[in-house]
Amino acid sequence: MELDEYIESHIDREPYHLHELYRRTNLTRLYARMCSGHTQGRLLAMLSKMISPRRVLELGTFTGYSALCLAEGIPAGGELHTVEIDDESEDELLELFASAPGGEKITLHIGDALQLIPEIAGEWDLVFIDANKRHYCEYYEAVFPVVRPGAYIIADNTLWDGKVVDPSAHDAQTEGILAFNDMIAADDRVEKVILPIRDGMTIIRKK
Repeated sequence: MELDEYIESHIDREPYHLHELYRRTNLTRLYARMCSGHTQGRLLAMLSKMISPRRVLELGTFTGYSALCLAEGIPAGGELHTVEIDDESEDELLELFASAPGGEKITLHIGDALQLIPEIAGEWDLVFIDANKRHYCEYYEAVFPVVRPGAYIIADNTLWDGKVVDPSAHDAQTEGILAFNDMIAADDRVEKVILPIRDGMTIIRKK
């Protein structure tokens, strides 16, 4: 906690609208820890600015924090499509994207990501995977053919609170992350690195 506070005090400030969104998420959501937050959010924004993607796909919107961070690096005329399975979040997310900076670049899709990925046409410059951990391998296989060469896939939660090195952890989500990590490690079509930030984030570049 002390180290986290030190980091946050020595990086770019969290934009006010994201600070308020993070606060609201923690006040109103049961699993608020799923929200990216200050440090990870600034990393996502910086990665997006470095890549300057024209088309971004996000799997797992939650309360919209990461989508707004990723939108910061999208140039004029670019677009971000974000997929959320919880239809009860639709109105709140649409209201957020209609009012927040960068929200005009974002299109919300409600439904199952594996069903929706084939329906959203075109190639992707950046994909952010942060949905059901049980299906990470399936998400990867679904997006890989429509990610252009040289583009990036970022997968969140790939250290899964340290459970990836806990031999007693056999729950379905841990097994899903383990299978995904093994799949990426063995895939010579991509370059990859795991960053030990928060819950682990894997950066994958398609060759």
